[in-house]
Amino acid sequence: MEAKELLCRLSEAFGPSGHEGEVADLIEEWWQPLVDEIRRDPLGNLIARKSGTAPSPRPMLLFAAHMDEIALMVGGFAEAHGHGYLRLASLGGVDRRVLLGQRVWIHTRDGERLPAVIGSRPPHLLPPEARRRIPPWEELFADPGLPVEALKAKVRVGDLITFRAECVELKNGRFAGKAFDNRASVAALTRMLALLQTRRHAWDVVAVATVQEEVGLYGATTAAYGVAPRAAVAMDGTFARQHDVGERDGVALDKGPALGIGPNFHPWMVERLREVAEAAEIPLQTEAVPRGSGTDAWAIQVSREGIPTALISIPMRYMHQPVELLALRDVERAARLAAEFAAALRADEAPRWEDDDE
Repeated sequence: MEAKELLCRLSEAFGPSGHEGEVADLIEEWWQPLVDEIRRDPLGNLIARKSGTAPSPRPMLLFAAHMDEIALMVGGFAEAHGHGYLRLASLGGVDRRVLLGQRVWIHTRDGERLPAVIGSRPPHLLPPEARRRIPPWEELFADPGLPVEALKAKVRVGDLITFRAECVELKNGRFAGKAFDNRASVAALTRMLALLQTRRHAWDVVAVATVQEEVGLYGATTAAYGVAPRAAVAMDGTFARQHDVGERDGVALDKGPALGIGPNFHPWMVERLREVAEAAEIPLQTEAVPRGSGTDAWAIQVSREGIPTALISIPMRYMHQPVELLALRDVERAARLAAEFAAALRADEAPRWEDDDE
């Protein structure tokens, strides 16, 4: 399957943090024929292993990309003139600035999807001070068009609300949609597994679609502990430059994935990825991350006695909005880099510090 179809089907799938089962089913269907073993751990991480060619016991290389998406929850009910409204609560880092005017789905616990909108008073009826501020959560409501009693019969507090946003192909190889953070990296992992069908790799390659990254990196924490790899590469999105984001706060779009540099990332892993990218003529950018990255790499690095970890990031504009935008070529380049790195590792090598013996 091509990266375009992978990206769009993943983007439009349902999978808020803590409720990733539907998107995990989709990924499992794609990964099943590409790997030797696939399973889910008790937290819901999807873990797939493709065996290497070295004699057993082989070292394991973990690739992790989170499959959960930011969303909303029903926080309560409100009534006006007999009409029902739903109060909103954030599930992950939802940006309140972009909520007004959004179309959403309310996912009831009996499996129904109710269309709704998030609206506001018309600007004509707002006091001047309200026009200049972002509405607080207590002023935001979803309106499904039902009387309050009918609404309460269908919906319960805690039901999930997702953005009703389709994946859109723009010009010049750009795509926009919801949940590209981080379904784009899941698409890249899927393409990596497909590329490895025709490549020999000494190490076992373990691909993990992690859960609950947006609410605390919980899936990566448990997956890394359970798999116990010799080394790991997290894949995620990062900020791309746009009209109001400069060089200090983002990397270029369509110039290749970004390689994280900083204390969260093992120097040996960083250098080997650079070497592989250069040898394969894959464009690669550098991103300075002087503190914890806030990605799955942050949790994986400190699992067990410590796991040498790197971070490959796909540049995106408009992060954590329903119109995240990327260049499809960067997804494909990230997939190639991951596959080339897995194929380049020798059975007898391992991440080391600069002062270790050769």
